[in-house]
Amino acid sequence: MFTAVFGSVEQGIIYAIMALGVYISFRVLDFPDLTVDGSFVTGAGVAATMIISGYHPVVATTVAIVIGFLAGCVTGLLHTKGKINALLSGILMMIALYSINLRIMGLTSPNSIGRPNIPLLNAETMFSKFQTFWGSLGIDTAINNFFSNQGFQYLPSTWGTVFIMIIIVLIIKFIVDWFLKTEVGLAIRATGDNKKMIRSLSANTDTLIIVGLGFSNALVAFSGALIAQYAKFADIGMGIGMIIIGLASVIIGEAIFGTKTIVRTTFAVIAGAIIYRIVLGIALRVDFLDTGDMKLITAVIVICALILPQFFEKQREKNRKAKRHAERLAEQKRLLMKEGNVVVKAQSD
Repeated sequence: MFTAVFGSVEQGIIYAIMALGVYISFRVLDFPDLTVDGSFVTGAGVAATMIISGYHPVVATTVAIVIGFLAGCVTGLLHTKGKINALLSGILMMIALYSINLRIMGLTSPNSIGRPNIPLLNAETMFSKFQTFWGSLGIDTAINNFFSNQGFQYLPSTWGTVFIMIIIVLIIKFIVDWFLKTEVGLAIRATGDNKKMIRSLSANTDTLIIVGLGFSNALVAFSGALIAQYAKFADIGMGIGMIIIGLASVIIGEAIFGTKTIVRTTFAVIAGAIIYRIVLGIALRVDFLDTGDMKLITAVIVICALILPQFFEKQREKNRKAKRHAERLAEQKRLLMKEGNVVVKAQSD
């Protein structure tokens, strides 16, 4: 169980970057961007293709981020300049990226134009390079010895991946927090809240939407590139349902930790992604469930995350009303007693 939860935490931290991208498009911009399902694979495909072609993993990941940014910008252009419905523009870009991703991954195959998957089993990735350095420090041995003394039998082979991902995700979180507090970030947030109001202040809402969607999909592509290097493969179907996973992470995090400030909300999104992967990992350990049930489990988790907060809020509101009613009754009783005392005193006089 410990290794299963640990693996879920590792994946959850990586998917948290994608969830932050979904948060920017859905919550900040109020834009239903379905480009995510395509740009996630774009990030994975670009990174895997460049790594196989001999480029350094950091360079490959950086290019994947740039391509993801461009994909988001195209979606924004379709909506703002092409006057296409927001939902439809995302769907169109997602469909277009399917063929584009096949072409990108096909660059590694001289015998075909498109390629549905790229294995990275023998390739150097960001994680393998860091794990080589991490292994020389002897930290894994010390940590595993500590947990072995606590009675844990099955322990992960390395703690380096989760360590480096915590650092990367914290950096991304601070960048997102900083960006949303800049002048451009505040304008993007205002655009999502009230587009007509920010336009009346002479702000170019079209540019803000394009930049916001570009930034969102850059984070999604970054997550895809990391997942490809973590899982040691890139596949054309790995982005299916990714938007639901991102929404689940956002909804779960907001329901548990709240959304009072930007700093707190971005933390909630990251925690929501980790919690989602843990719940999914535990659910898949149930005997009658299989890996093919992942999408069904995801749907159930999202439904619960949407319904339960409403139920709890109704219960809290019911309790508040009952408390106010009890306070009013107590106040009326106190006034009646006070009036009764006055009457008794008057009669005695």
